[in-house]
Amino acid sequence: MTANTEIVLQTDRHLKWRAFDRLEHILMLLCGLCLAGFTISVFLDVVTRQIGHPWLWLQEVTSTFFTYGVFVGTAVATRRADHLYLSAVTEAMSGRIRDVFEVFNRAVVLLVGLAMVVFGWENFLTGFGSFRMPSMLPIAYLYAPIPVAGALVALFSLEQIVNGLRNGFAGQTTAAAPQGNI
Repeated sequence: MTANTEIVLQTDRHLKWRAFDRLEHILMLLCGLCLAGFTISVFLDVVTRQIGHPWLWLQEVTSTFFTYGVFVGTAVATRRADHLYLSAVTEAMSGRIRDVFEVFNRAVVLLVGLAMVVFGWENFLTGFGSFRMPSMLPIAYLYAPIPVAGALVALFSLEQIVNGLRNGFAGQTTAAAPQGNI
């Protein structure tokens, strides 16, 4: 990726490995695809119902796009530290106490990610005994993104813990906005 298309803000670069930048980019594209698919399927669902010829399978499509979008978005938001962290509290701190709270915050998120892996996998396996209507597909495919997102949440939390302890958690404090970033 060139400087003009780099997905990571320079103020956050110290917490991220470049090896995961492409993965983050792909996940963001998947989020956009899920959002577009959700929007289009809801629109078509409303239109077909209004003209008196509902496509019942569209509700399955809509819920699938929504579910996948939520869990892929959770992984992306974890990498980007866009939510899940108590940043307002830690940003007011400095030194060793900030490091302790930053690690604690990310460790909690890491544990949540691991719980998503364990319990999401159990739900996925159990989902082969239930079926969606009208397609009769196992509901397991709807549960599939949960353990995957959990693994990514855990991985991205670990990435930030390791890099934060190595490089510090506080970002660059420059007055100028980063150039060429999304």
